[in-house]
Amino acid sequence: MDVIVLIGTRKGLFIARRPSRSRGWEMDPIRFANLEVYAVGIDARRSTPRLFAAPRSLHWGASLVHSDDLGATWSEPERAPIAFPETAGVALVRVWQIQPGPADEPDLVYAGVEPHALFRSEDGGVTFSLVQGLFDHPHRPGWTPGNGGACLHTILPDPGDAQRVTVAMSTGGVYRTSDGGETWEPANRGIQAYWMPEDRRYPEFGQCVHRLAMHPSQPRRLYAQNHFGVYRSDDGGENWQPIESGLPSTFGFPMVVHPRRPDTVYAFPLQADGERFPPEARFRVYRTDDAGGNWRPLTGGLPQEPYYAAVLRDAMCADDGDPVGIYLGTRLGDVYASRDDGESWEPVASRLPDVLSVRAVALA
Repeated sequence: MDVIVLIGTRKGLFIARRPSRSRGWEMDPIRFANLEVYAVGIDARRSTPRLFAAPRSLHWGASLVHSDDLGATWSEPERAPIAFPETAGVALVRVWQIQPGPADEPDLVYAGVEPHALFRSEDGGVTFSLVQGLFDHPHRPGWTPGNGGACLHTILPDPGDAQRVTVAMSTGGVYRTSDGGETWEPANRGIQAYWMPEDRRYPEFGQCVHRLAMHPSQPRRLYAQNHFGVYRSDDGGENWQPIESGLPSTFGFPMVVHPRRPDTVYAFPLQADGERFPPEARFRVYRTDDAGGNWRPLTGGLPQEPYYAAVLRDAMCADDGDPVGIYLGTRLGDVYASRDDGESWEPVASRLPDVLSVRAVALA
């Protein structure tokens, strides 16, 4: 089974490949050199997966490109695929998320951007239009930028119902629609905003959600990594409960659910708000196999010397291979993969630029 890993970094896109005949990894030459690539995506619904990357130039701004030949060539759009209408009064800063829609909507692709907004494509991710219902939400003036920006960073379409989509943004919180994006409601009950006064600790919206995860067979089950707080919802975001037992910190960014086991989830805790490196400077991925009841550290093959780099919200993922692969990249440019549910890890690449986003696909 061939595996392809897209690695978006502060200074370009890298593609790692592991052919089925090989036990090692091969790296393509850098693409989009010196452009930050905050988002990468893979649409595996096609016979040949469509790859996405969102390079951003400090001079020309943000764009979105795609490849239909596994990264050999990339589209060069004459017009920006994602752009706010002139009436919006804002301009695109960067693309934070590329998310294919449900399997029965093969041309539906979503994009989450900065400033807070959701875009929708009905031609496979070639052109996009603004989801006006979310952009016009009355809460929008109260959505403030997090430390990383005013980003809509997570998009979770319901695999069985194209009308239902859940999104998360920093610092707006979780929102969901059940009518295809015409109307949206906040879904933050039980998630705290720790920086608020005690009598306003659980607001209707304004929480700093760092990442959401959903299992495709149980779309009502959601997991959230927050700015201090790890949560689970069993009712599609209607209510949230903390699931922090066994974690050394409740602060972190990524949250990844195992594609075949809805109770198995991966996290990468960081120490506090200001330090933002692994607790005790120990490189440890944490996994729960009981939906957050208990967590345990995984360290096999990971650096054992002091390590001070974070894993960002979009820099950890799983493929859908057999066995499943788990992947992560760090801000020191190290990328690791596991083929045994995280029990042991192997290096994919090292000393790349700051890793911002990682996606992988296993090819039959």
